[in-house]
Amino acid sequence: MRASDIIIKKRDGFELTKEEIEYMVLGYTNDLIPDYQMSAFLMAVYFKGMTDAETANLTKAMLYSGDILDLSSIDGIKVDKHSTGGVGDKTTLVVGPIVASLGIKVAKMSGRGLGHTGGTIDKLESIPGYNVNLSEEEFINQVKEIGIAIIGASKSLAPADKKMYALRDVTGTVDSIPLIASSIMSKKLAAGTDIIVLDVKVGSGAFMKTIEDAKKLARLMVDVGKSLNKKVIAMLTNMNDPLGYAVGNNLEVIEAINTLNGNGPKDFTDLCINASAELILASGYANSLDEAINLAKRQIDNKEALNKLAELVKAQYGDESYIYDPNKFAKTPFIIPIISYETGYIHSIDALTIGNASMKLGAGREKLSDKVNHRVGIVLNKKTGEYVTKGETLAYIHSINKDNDEVINMVTSSFIIEASEFKQELILDVIK
Repeated sequence: MRASDIIIKKRDGFELTKEEIEYMVLGYTNDLIPDYQMSAFLMAVYFKGMTDAETANLTKAMLYSGDILDLSSIDGIKVDKHSTGGVGDKTTLVVGPIVASLGIKVAKMSGRGLGHTGGTIDKLESIPGYNVNLSEEEFINQVKEIGIAIIGASKSLAPADKKMYALRDVTGTVDSIPLIASSIMSKKLAAGTDIIVLDVKVGSGAFMKTIEDAKKLARLMVDVGKSLNKKVIAMLTNMNDPLGYAVGNNLEVIEAINTLNGNGPKDFTDLCINASAELILASGYANSLDEAINLAKRQIDNKEALNKLAELVKAQYGDESYIYDPNKFAKTPFIIPIISYETGYIHSIDALTIGNASMKLGAGREKLSDKVNHRVGIVLNKKTGEYVTKGETLAYIHSINKDNDEVINMVTSSFIIEASEFKQELILDVIK
């Protein structure tokens, strides 16, 4: 085979064979195919798409490009939850402890932030001492001992995806449904869990802007999982607005802790309860979704989920006292209110703009000293659907810098206020 022939075949819209896809993926992973040819291949896929069979074969080629984690020594069902990326999405910090506190094993490898979306690993690292770099043996032993471990993605799992994603990021080929599906599923399947709940974000702050594209992506990932004997559930959730109130690593950790104390924002709490319930039901710990929802709520009410988060943090060398006293996270020297210039109902809060504004502030990475990590970011004071009057506070900017004119303008412009009432759904669909 020749890479150029395969590129031309896909460029002209023909379906590639399993062998041709493997040739491209493994050749590129092993440095036998150069960046410029893989770039051309990715662009051909971007414009011509792939059949379901091609996407499944691409996923498998990426999956088998490296190691596959063997979790067979861990007793019971092993589960994972993955989000396609959103603004204010700290769901893993709540769902993982809820599920693990019931005895379901949570073995999760997470990523860092991409673009305007924050990563679970970045959020956990904002807890002093938390170590995301456990060895494979330490990871497995921790899941055996306390039922949950959340670490950074192993470099040996799906190495093809890491190389290909880096290339997609600089060649304008990120927003391709088959490429997104194969990227996500190759990593999730390589992590070795039995059940995966996918939170597929839809809207201005997500990679999938329309419900139609999100359904295509969700169905594709569910089918790919099924072809490899894995149970995959995809939840389609609204990402036109930030999730919850807090955006920024430390601020989001605090909001997750508040949620586990029963004081979380309604939209975020509802999503966490429903995602947990899907995992509980799929694991056989409940006979109906309603029963699973009640179990998830119980684990918050009895504080067992909160205690499990503290146990997780301690096991990975973090300071668990922050979980019981989030006021230990240092406040920023500047907290700036964003004032409404209109009266009416909030129709949207542009998640993309809020995410980018938070990135400009530092989103939790900015430090006044090497020892102090501050609550940098944005905290909403109002949500979509709420009625506001002129002069009310819409949000607060938490910054270590005095000059924030650009961020103030961005956050102000993200709020669309109109005279008519407005409501929106959070969970748009569930695909199994």
